[in-house]
Amino acid sequence: MNCSAEEIRARAAVLRARLASCDLCPRRCGVNRLRGERGVCGVAADAPVAAAVPHFGEEPPISGTRGAGTIFLGGCSLRCAYCQNHQISRLDIVMPEVTAAQLADHIRDLERQGCHNIEFVTPTHVVPQILDALAIAAADGLSLPIVFNSGGYEAVDVLRELGGIVDVYLPDLKYADPQTAATLSNAEDYWERATAAVSEMVRQVGRLEKDANGVARRGVIVRHLVLPNDLAGSERVLSFLAGLVPRPALSLMAQFYPAADCRHPLLQRPLSPAEYDRVRALVEQLGFEDGWIQDLESERTYRPDFERSHPFG
Repeated sequence: MNCSAEEIRARAAVLRARLASCDLCPRRCGVNRLRGERGVCGVAADAPVAAAVPHFGEEPPISGTRGAGTIFLGGCSLRCAYCQNHQISRLDIVMPEVTAAQLADHIRDLERQGCHNIEFVTPTHVVPQILDALAIAAADGLSLPIVFNSGGYEAVDVLRELGGIVDVYLPDLKYADPQTAATLSNAEDYWERATAAVSEMVRQVGRLEKDANGVARRGVIVRHLVLPNDLAGSERVLSFLAGLVPRPALSLMAQFYPAADCRHPLLQRPLSPAEYDRVRALVEQLGFEDGWIQDLESERTYRPDFERSHPFG
């Protein structure tokens, strides 16, 4: 972070006021979350926290050797039909809704455990609450990089308030086709919103920078989950990313599996080797050099259970 606690607190106040007629994400539900009303994300004034743990399953520059200090947040402004975190994104399990002081306690605890960074997973709908907590932690001397791990469905004006606060952006870029986005995530405008968001993230923090130990200090890593039957439109997604200047790092993911309640007829199986090989060939053709490619067998591994103390075991 390059912002003082006072500056973070001021930005938090501006964004918190917007909860009175919430427009923090592209849904712009307009509900008064300060009075307990809940829109698409399902969250009111306080942030639900499902887990706050050292996480070793992220990309190598995020997890490093000591783990990412990952805070899994409940609720989500997307409604992805295949969400592997469905227990918490859809609020299917009970989670404590924490105050800013309690969220700051989680941050400090992860820092004491030696984590490389503080990573917020699914933060889009609770940015003011996160900033309130970061202001408290910054006043206490927090110096770790801040990682914003999101679905990519963002309001650019909210992202601008994060300039100088977020060090590493870790967004998804899920779909190229509006109808697919509408069917799978109820977000027909996903491509328009997510490409604008990724462009803003790149503008803010630029190319991925790592320290001497290979741990991320700053920059953008874009995740793209390859879906069966090319529902993600991978060629258009990868071509867009290849055209950005500077080009973000790429994390190509194969961990799709039909999660609970995933009923789309074209998503009833994992990826085939031929499907994944085709996308991997595109990555090579487009000249991506900085990034990571999951093994095809990853779909057997990345299956969290948020009813455990550590969702990944």
